[in-house]
Amino acid sequence: METITVETHHTTELVDITGTVQSAIDELNVMDGVVYLFCPHTTAGLTLNENWDPDVKRDVLLTVDGHIAPPDSRHRHGEGNSPAHIKASLFGTHSAVFVEQGRLQLGRWQGIYLAEFDGPRRRQVWMKFLGS
Repeated sequence: METITVETHHTTELVDITGTVQSAIDELNVMDGVVYLFCPHTTAGLTLNENWDPDVKRDVLLTVDGHIAPPDSRHRHGEGNSPAHIKASLFGTHSAVFVEQGRLQLGRWQGIYLAEFDGPRRRQVWMKFLGS
């Protein structure tokens, strides 16, 4: 298993980790298979989304923060970060991406993101390579 460490700088943000994942594939000389990514945190997650237009990240966070899981005075979790737990549950903690001829097989505009919902923090993403 390999580990990526990601420093986040805002309460909520999407951090593009595509290049870091590809670099790990290159270093380990993984040619074909699947890279399985797992985020071992309850207030962060993983997602695949567009990495060409930065407004997509902004729009996703605007909608998630403002409409899907905004702060609510009825939340009872003592740490005060219930929205972060809800968002992480909705985004999910894992993703699998094919690797062929040493390259991540993503759609033309896709990138891999760590989704931070309770930052800033130092997060980890665990990677396991399956295949040759």
